[in-house]
Amino acid sequence: MNVVGISGSLRRGSFNSALLRAAIEVAPEGCVIEPADIHGVPLYDGDVESAQGIPATVQDLKERIARADGVLIVTPEYNGALPGVLKNTIDWCSRPATDIERVFGDRPVGLIGATPGMGGTRLSQNAWLPVIRALGMQPFFGKSLYVSGASKVFDAQGALVDATIRRLLTDYVAGFAAFVARSR
Repeated sequence: MNVVGISGSLRRGSFNSALLRAAIEVAPEGCVIEPADIHGVPLYDGDVESAQGIPATVQDLKERIARADGVLIVTPEYNGALPGVLKNTIDWCSRPATDIERVFGDRPVGLIGATPGMGGTRLSQNAWLPVIRALGMQPFFGKSLYVSGASKVFDAQGALVDATIRRLLTDYVAGFAAFVARSR
């Protein structure tokens, strides 16, 4: 089973990229989570799309999602909502609109996230739900993971050092993998 993992942060020391790396480490046997890089995705501009088409970085990501059995979105929470850079990436991947079904339709999607704040990423994950619905994806609701206090959960190199979060992440990824397997 192949899952595309997308971290919604561009920051080199991103807690969400660290959480994605940890998810890759704890993935159950038979489930491979392949990270996707969203660096280089330009701001969406319909004029650019009309004149130049879909950028190569976006086309590559679209094809990876279309071939994947599922998508794991690892989302930061910015100002109580979803991160613009990741929303922009997904918006590009939904172009042209005739590709939405092929790329996203019925694809299982999981949402997790980390933040240094106390609330976890509940608001961001909830803000993704209308987007997921609009794209026709299948959200995984069997478990949830909202990592708060991320600066204490990861060490300076970005390794997951909190045993409780590791257990919760392992349970989440196993549950998501089972959900993806049932959806195939």
